[in-house]
Amino acid sequence: MCKVKPKRPINLDLTTLAYPPMAIASILHRLSGILLFILLPFVFYVLSLSLHSQASFDHLQSMFSCFLPKITLWAFGSALAYHSFAGIRHMIADLGWGEQVQVARWSAYLVMALTVLSILFLGMLIW
Repeated sequence: MCKVKPKRPINLDLTTLAYPPMAIASILHRLSGILLFILLPFVFYVLSLSLHSQASFDHLQSMFSCFLPKITLWAFGSALAYHSFAGIRHMIADLGWGEQVQVARWSAYLVMALTVLSILFLGMLIW
């Protein structure tokens, strides 16, 4: 019977670990899903107001000239872009493509690059 050492080293500092790009992509996919869940009521409220009447639509247009609604819309669009690209990556992996480490690493980098381009494009559209 093996006895385990009672004093095992424990590393609680997560910043010292080197995460592979696949892990970073997975963590960001989960965080973007949480952000989408949090911001979805705001988006539904804005959609409801925009469809209610011409006066409420005009009020929304004036409201979106301020910084906070623009940054909220940009955050929602950014999270939606990343979550969509990462979701497509996961669905392709479920089909059996991308199970090798090199392909998974390449696809994680591709998702991040496409997201950066989408976020920049979305920022140009909003501002």
